[in-house]
Amino acid sequence: MNDRKRIVRTDDAPVPAGHYSQAVRVGHHIYVSGSGPFDPKSHAIVAEGIKEQTCRTLDNIAAILKAEACSLENVVKVTVFLKNMNDFKGMDAAYREYFKNDPPARTTVQAELYGKGRLIVIDAIAYVP
Repeated sequence: MNDRKRIVRTDDAPVPAGHYSQAVRVGHHIYVSGSGPFDPKSHAIVAEGIKEQTCRTLDNIAAILKAEACSLENVVKVTVFLKNMNDFKGMDAAYREYFKNDPPARTTVQAELYGKGRLIVIDAIAYVP
């Protein structure tokens, strides 16, 4: 496996809003940048509710990982940024649907988020055996 840094890019996930990559792969690790609840085609926020936004965000991360023949099953660490910690239960319920067994390590924090109507941002680290 090549340990050099390689940029990961897919049209199946939203393009970054700033000067950063969707993900970077180094060896057996993929570092996925903070992803949000944006439709990959329209770049619009998908819905107002935390559950729907969590699902769209995790779908975007899954699409980025798929570009490297990887999946959410390979995720070992996640950081969830919530605009409002009152959304924790709704986020966690949706999150459980994506990580049913052996969930990755996770940190959840409240943060000021860029983008009107955005309730969540998630970044992830995956290990590819």
